[in-house]
Amino acid sequence: MNSKKRKKIVLFWVMVVLTILVNFPIITMLLNSFRTTSEIMSSKSILPSKITFSNYIHLGSSTNFGAYFKNSLIVALSGTLISIIIAAFAGYAMSRYRSRFISGYSQSLLLLQMFPGILVLIPLFIMFRNVGLVNTYWSVILLYITGNLPFAIWMYKGFFDSIPKELEEASWIDGCSRLQSFLRITLPLSGPGIAAVGIFSFLFSWNEYLVASTFLRGDDLMTIPVGIQMFMQQFSTDWGSLTAAATLAMMPPFIFSLFVQKHMVHGAVAGSVKG
Repeated sequence: MNSKKRKKIVLFWVMVVLTILVNFPIITMLLNSFRTTSEIMSSKSILPSKITFSNYIHLGSSTNFGAYFKNSLIVALSGTLISIIIAAFAGYAMSRYRSRFISGYSQSLLLLQMFPGILVLIPLFIMFRNVGLVNTYWSVILLYITGNLPFAIWMYKGFFDSIPKELEEASWIDGCSRLQSFLRITLPLSGPGIAAVGIFSFLFSWNEYLVASTFLRGDDLMTIPVGIQMFMQQFSTDWGSLTAAATLAMMPPFIFSLFVQKHMVHGAVAGSVKG
């Protein structure tokens, strides 16, 4: 075995060890989801002595976890889809047009990203209560869209900046309007940007806790981050059900990341260096 091949093998195992160490909390959570709460509290080993699915059965039969999961999907997918559409048009305008208004708008987006949202929660709650939006999906969807847009618009702008304007100008000569050239040429070419904006927006909406816990008051409307708190009581915690719920909550973002990982990395790089 030559030295070059030996170095590759050593590097491979070093990366394996580092991967296990970085993901050790997630691995522990996954293993504990197949153990009872009593075993989790009494055993010193992270490996289950006997694999059981009782925690998952309990989630499906005795808790409202299915409703939490459905609510999270509704608000996360709705917020992500609307954010992608609005941000695409705003990012295109910032990339292709030059004016004082556009310049001021782009600077205001940067200021919004630095503004702590917790400062406006109480005024927003009062305003939403007066218009009857508290304890409805739309209250959190609107706030998730607002939270997603500054980042999504700037990322879109980076992608649109990298697409040559000559392609659009050629389509104008062929009879396309600016809107048609945007929908038929520019937007399809920014596919990786759409994927990147989608996954980042989805992760933000899926994992958000503060807004959801403030505006969703009914148990039938709670999202997963809020609903999981129900497993943590004042004097005891159902660790088995808690780890099972956390494992299931991790699945949608994990699956999304697997499918769009390549686009997500490319989108993060392109969106950060352009503009």
